[in-house]
Amino acid sequence: MRKDPLVSGEVYHLMNKSIAGYRIFNTPAEFDYMLKALRYFSLLDPPNKMSLFMKKDERVLADGFEQVVGDLARIEGRGVQIISYSIMPTHFHILAKQLDNGNISSFMNKILITYTRYFNIKHERKGPLWVGRFNNVLVKTDEQLLHVTRYIHLNSVTAGLCEKAEQWPYSSYSEYVGREKVKYPMTNYDGLVDMTGEEYRQFCEDRAGYQRELAIIKRQAIE
Repeated sequence: MRKDPLVSGEVYHLMNKSIAGYRIFNTPAEFDYMLKALRYFSLLDPPNKMSLFMKKDERVLADGFEQVVGDLARIEGRGVQIISYSIMPTHFHILAKQLDNGNISSFMNKILITYTRYFNIKHERKGPLWVGRFNNVLVKTDEQLLHVTRYIHLNSVTAGLCEKAEQWPYSSYSEYVGREKVKYPMTNYDGLVDMTGEEYRQFCEDRAGYQRELAIIKRQAIE
């Protein structure tokens, strides 16, 4: 049990990383599996067994897909409100709000266990994948929330994986700036981020260089 239980109505920055910096997201299929897990476990009442949800293309889920899309668009259909996220090769960041009927700890544990099982079977390995359960930081103000979304969305730029946040397909950045055909829409930040897509793009780009410089300084200090 956690020392400080997570509270409904509060927003948390959730993080976890692989053991010893081990690369656990290597292929588009592995990234996609994690994204589908986030969508699936955020729902209070998923319409299908997870194995069916994972294996089939969501466009042909017939009985289940319309309900999934509808529930992801409504707060009422979720136990956890995903505000932003970024999946990186060795770790992930999620900004989420625990809703009245939800439980972030359960949500996170299911994701970690499910992905570990998937990865171990695929790579014929055994043992743990993550350094622990997960870390969480309470987000106390609207200003802090906005800056955390930017930090999360610029993570791929900071790590040198791409030049611009929009080039990284495994984050929620595209949902913020209004790009069409988002593969796995799942965020809901209504009333939390009061910016147009273009304003948010500028907000992130104005800080991208500085955040990259901080990462370089940090690496040099460690080395």
